[in-house]
Amino acid sequence: MIAKLKGRLDESGADWAVIDVSGVGYLVHCSAKTLAALGEAGEAVTVFTDLQVSENDLRLLGFATSGERDWFRLLTQVQGVGSKVALAILSALSEGELQAACANGDAAMVARANGVGPKLAGRIVNELKDKAGGMPGGGAAGVALAAVPAGSASADAVSALQNLGFKPAVAASAVAHAQGELGEGAGLNELVRVALKRAAG
Repeated sequence: MIAKLKGRLDESGADWAVIDVSGVGYLVHCSAKTLAALGEAGEAVTVFTDLQVSENDLRLLGFATSGERDWFRLLTQVQGVGSKVALAILSALSEGELQAACANGDAAMVARANGVGPKLAGRIVNELKDKAGGMPGGGAAGVALAAVPAGSASADAVSALQNLGFKPAVAASAVAHAQGELGEGAGLNELVRVALKRAAG
C-alpha cells in the first residue's frame, strides 16, 4: 500500500491535487485543509495517503498529517460515511474540533460539514465517542505539542517517543511533564527516560 508521497505539487483543484514524485503524477483526493497546507504549485510537499480499492476504482486519498489520515480511517468505519463525506467533515472541522465533538456528543458541530445530516452526525459522534480520546486532536496534550520548540531536546524527545509507537499527543504530553520535572536544561536522554515512564504508565 502507498502510505506516503514526497514530491512537488503539480496542480490542484477543488478537492484534489497531483503530486509529482520523480516524474510520476499521483492524483490524490484531499480535504480543503490539506489543500490549503500544500501551498502553491511547484512547492515541495509530503502527503500521507490511504489507498481505497473498490470493484471499478482505485482512489488515493491525501492528508497533510498522519493524524488527519487516522481520523479519515476512523470516520469511514462508520456506516454511511464514505470517502467523500469523510473529506467533507475534515474540510469543515480541525482534528481538535472533531475530537471535541465526538467526546462531547456534539452532533450539531459535525453536521456543519457538507452532506452530513443530523441523523448521520448523531451516528458518527455516538460510534466514535469512546475512540475519540486516543485520537490526535486538541486538549492539554495538543497545547503541549504546540509548545515544543522545533530543534530542541524536547522536540527530539517527542520524536523519539513517537518512533517507539506513542501517539504524537501522548508523546508531547509526557515530554512536557518531564521537562517540567527536570527543568529547562534537561538533556535528551534524561527527557526520554522520564517521559517514557510517564507515557508507559
